[in-house]
Amino acid sequence: MREKLNPRNLPRHVAVIMDGNGRWAKKKGAQRIFGHQSAIKSVKDITEGCADLGIEYLTLYAFSTENWNRPKLEVDGLMRLLVSSLRKEVKTLKENNVYLTAIGDLENLPRVCQRELQEAMESTKQNSKMRLTLALSYSGRWELLNAFRKLALDVKNGTLEVADIDEAMVSSNLETKDIPDPELLIRTSGEMRISNFLLWQIAYTELFITDVLWPDFRKEHLYQALLAYQSRERRFGKISEQVNS
Repeated sequence: MREKLNPRNLPRHVAVIMDGNGRWAKKKGAQRIFGHQSAIKSVKDITEGCADLGIEYLTLYAFSTENWNRPKLEVDGLMRLLVSSLRKEVKTLKENNVYLTAIGDLENLPRVCQRELQEAMESTKQNSKMRLTLALSYSGRWELLNAFRKLALDVKNGTLEVADIDEAMVSSNLETKDIPDPELLIRTSGEMRISNFLLWQIAYTELFITDVLWPDFRKEHLYQALLAYQSRERRFGKISEQVNS
């Protein structure tokens, strides 16, 4: 399927809502954490697949602000899995020339997670082929509230006029201020929701929803999503004649 892709029409930035780990584990009669553990293979496969294709940015929705409300046993298991995964996969990231970053309310993460994440980001910051961003303790509404509060404070301090606030200024105060908006958003498990992810950034993002559960998602599914993306006409409010001209 990869040979069908047009290398001149690939998105610069792909974002993924990795959904279905718990259901995948349930189908196999296992605990939910088993699904999260198995999902690491998918993360590795898709990261390598995107890097190999020359996609510059990959953002993965790994843990939302709302996920803190899950049972403590599952949350603790996810945090331990995050630590162990970071330790194991840094070598792979270096081999693939991938730079790791993170967005979200990272101070809410356990200290050991913060430390491992910081070390992984520091050790890969010289890599330049692709930027892999993990959204951890993240929500789009939280991100927007923070941006609006920063702008409001500037107005209050007299360093910013209300009339000068535009879309570019809002974008520059988001967690993703140095990352282009995603052209393609993939959601696994068939759910038809955005789930509070990159609410500002996906205004004109192409959506691809698949019934495949995340632990089963592999490169061929990524290629399928990219082929669907390449089959669409991105008009941004214009008509076809304007785009084609």
